[in-house]
Order: sequence, then structure tokens, then C-alpha cells
Amino acid sequence: MTLVSGRREAIQTLGVALAAASLSGLVNSAGAAQSNDIPSGASALAELTDRLAKTPRRRDFKTVPMILDRADQWDSQALKEILSYKPDTKQAWDHTDISGPWLNLMRNALNAQIWSFNHPDFLVVSATHGSAQLALYDQPMWDKYQLAKLAGKGIETNTFIIDRPAADGDAADYQNPAGVFSGQNNSIVALQRRGVVFMACHNAIWEQATKLHGAGVNPDNLSIDGITAELTNHLVPGVVLTPGAVATLPELQQAGFHYGR
Repeated sequence: MTLVSGRREAIQTLGVALAAASLSGLVNSAGAAQSNDIPSGASALAELTDRLAKTPRRRDFKTVPMILDRADQWDSQALKEILSYKPDTKQAWDHTDISGPWLNLMRNALNAQIWSFNHPDFLVVSATHGSAQLALYDQPMWDKYQLAKLAGKGIETNTFIIDRPAADGDAADYQNPAGVFSGQNNSIVALQRRGVVFMACHNAIWEQATKLHGAGVNPDNLSIDGITAELTNHLVPGVVLTPGAVATLPELQQAGFHYGR
């Protein structure tokens, strides 16, 4: 099984451009889905990532309610694409701890499914909430709202969305212990290039906005729903916004996704 090598610099440039464009409204904020690390035999996964890349995300919120009650308040079309994914080999992870092994677990699952069990179309979805949700905001939000204080000891910036040196390795050398598919390349962007979908949790965003508001970490004196809107607008490219991660997990399970934690 061969894989096409990624071009880290081009993808990073595209991601920055899309993140900036997202502030103006509906955009294709799925730049990371222009994946170069999907197995050559994974036609269904390649088609899904292509559709997701063409599915707009709304990132022009001024205010949002505590409970989302209209489909235009989250990335409903992107979620429908994921729920309709046909292959049986698909897994939804329940991730809450930013300091835990969540990225490594998904990488290991991908490697074993692709090369051990020969399931190149294996789809991995991260239902992200709790402190792990912080990894789905861009660095400007980390700076503005001092998100490192919520992330915990030892996490000063959002390094989870930064490529590692191993990302430049030869993707054909999948057994390299320091290569593209090794533990030295654990990052959100690396996994996105392999077709992994990260889902953001509106409830977690609201709760984090409430903490920031209560702590006075609010440079623009926004309301809670205003802070929530700004954080939502600054989700990193490729992320799919859901009404709530815990509420979305049953939808994924009904669609045939296996639960992982």
C-alpha cells in the first residue's frame, strides 16, 4: 500500500489563509482536508474529505444561544456528510483531556486498521470537548483569552496545531519509528491530513466562555454569548462544529461508528 507524500508548507499556508477568510462568514474552512496522507486504496475516505473540503462552515457569528436550536447554528451539512459515510470501519472517539494521549490513540488506531487489518477507508472522528476543546482554537484566541491558564500546567501555546519535523518524512516509509506515521508526528494537522475529523463541542465552548467571563478575562467586555461566538469563529480549519459532543456521539453510533475513549 503506497501513500502520497504531504507538502507541509503548502498546507500550512492554505490553513492560514482559510483561517483569516473564515472571519468574513461562510468559508471552506476545511483546508486540512486537502489530504496527501490518505492510503491509495481509500477511495471512500478520499471522496469524503473532498466533500468536506467543499462544505462551507459558518464563522461569522456575532452572538449564539446557550442551546443551539437551529441547524444553521452548527456545521450541519458537514455533519450529515460524516453520518452518511458508508464503510463499516469507522470510529468515534470521546476526547476530553488536552494533556492526555488522545492524538496518539487515534494515530495508533489508524496505523493498525490500515496496515494490520487492511482497512484503508477507516474513518476516525474525534468528538472533542472538555479541555481538549481548547486545542481546536487558533493561537490568536489563546493569546487574547489566556487559554493556557485553562489548558493546565506545561501547555503555554497551542502546539497541537503545529506540524512536527517528522511531518516532512517519506510517507512511503510507514515503518519509520521517527517518520510520518510515528509518535513523533502527533498533531491535529497531521491527523487531518490522514482524514481524521475533529468535531468541536458548542457546549464546551459556552462553558469555557462562561469561565472567561466570570474570571474577567474579557478584553472587549463581551457577553458570554459574544465570547462564545468569537471562539466559534476562531475554530481551526477543518473542524466541524456540533451542538454538543456528548449529544453527537449517539448520532455517530447510530450511523455505525464504534465508540472509542
